[in-house]
Amino acid sequence: MTTTKQLIKDTFFEGERPLFATNHLRLENVKFYPGESALKECTDVEVRKCEFMCKYPFWHNDHALIEECLFTVYSRAAIWYSKNIRMLNTRVEAPKMFREIDGLYLENVKLTSAGETMWNCRDIQLRNVEAYGGDYIFMNGKNIEIDGFYLQGNYSFQDAKNVVIRNARLDSKDAFWKTENVTVYDSEITGEYLGRHSKNLRLVNCKISGTQPLCYCTNLVMENCTMDADCDLCFEYSTLDAVVNSDITSIKNPTKGFIMANHIGETIFDENCKNPGGCTIRTNQNASFAS
Repeated sequence: MTTTKQLIKDTFFEGERPLFATNHLRLENVKFYPGESALKECTDVEVRKCEFMCKYPFWHNDHALIEECLFTVYSRAAIWYSKNIRMLNTRVEAPKMFREIDGLYLENVKLTSAGETMWNCRDIQLRNVEAYGGDYIFMNGKNIEIDGFYLQGNYSFQDAKNVVIRNARLDSKDAFWKTENVTVYDSEITGEYLGRHSKNLRLVNCKISGTQPLCYCTNLVMENCTMDADCDLCFEYSTLDAVVNSDITSIKNPTKGFIMANHIGETIFDENCKNPGGCTIRTNQNASFAS
């Protein structure tokens, strides 16, 4: 049975909790001026062409559709502790967006101040999203699917689990630290110290750049990837199966597995190698040796 929504349009609200615990709403062209918790504890809300200048507008919501809206810098921490949130064609200037969300879908969304965003969220889908200043974005996230994503922000996806990313450009130092079950397809990842302490990180058709990538990894897989010249001292203490369709500047003390590259500038096995003979390394010149 379909419930008729109450329509509110071409008006404004301000102050504390103006629509608290009001269900089955449709808001069009509404401005929310300074105040707090405008739509807290609401269920079944549609919001179109609205502007938010208030703090914490959507907390403890269930089933919200947000379309063609603007969250200004004053609407910080806008959507927390909620379920089943869909956001389309929206601009978010506010920091600390999305915390403790179960079921989040974003499409054609631009986040201009994305620091500390999407923490502890589960069951996330992104389509054609841009995020700037996104330090620590997706921390502790679970069950994430992304297709079409630009990120500028460091320490991304820290401790995230069960992630699939396609067609992304990630400008992110220390990305994918301590992640589990992450697969990245057809993407570009720029930033030093990539993927440390990760488990089951798989990179397919990716371009990697940045110093000391992919160290301390467990069960790393690389398929048809390339690595820029600044990727030095790669794979330290990692277990891996890597096929790299470019040169690698240097490799240091991989623990176990297989590495193939066009050419390797320097291979370092020193007194700190933990598993001598455990990693087979080959180049397209048909030279091969084990650490």
